[in-house]
Amino acid sequence: MIDNKKYLPIETIILKIQYWCAYQERSQFELDKKLIEYNLTENEKLEIVSNLITNNFINEERFATAFTRGKFNIKKWGKLKIKAHLKLHKIPQKLINQALSGINDDEYSATIENLINLKLKTIKLVPTLIKKQKLINFLQTKGFEFDLIMNEINKIKM
Repeated sequence: MIDNKKYLPIETIILKIQYWCAYQERSQFELDKKLIEYNLTENEKLEIVSNLITNNFINEERFATAFTRGKFNIKKWGKLKIKAHLKLHKIPQKLINQALSGINDDEYSATIENLINLKLKTIKLVPTLIKKQKLINFLQTKGFEFDLIMNEINKIKM
């Protein structure tokens, strides 16, 4: 089977990648991985990346903010998990901190509280100590900080 991507003119590849970037925010790390599919030379890759950055299709700050907002609001991830995934995308620490600072502290606490209440409904009759441990494990896998988890758990009567 012949891979048509290997024989596309660079203008066509740029249009395809622009469409791909316009569909949702992308990191430069994702872009680099995507460009591997096209079997391009280093100069061609640099030309495409330069074009996308110049035309604002790729913007690391915008990506970090959108990623953080989406993972917090939709997936209910904590800051630790979001930070780890942004690092996987090779986002600079400064931009990670900036994106995480966009999460409102009150909303963050309320999210932890809501997740605790949802998880408590699924935990059957078990001793309080085991309930607390299950809650801690659940919230830590979601990426929330231990001290915040404990503050919220201690507020709830079990």
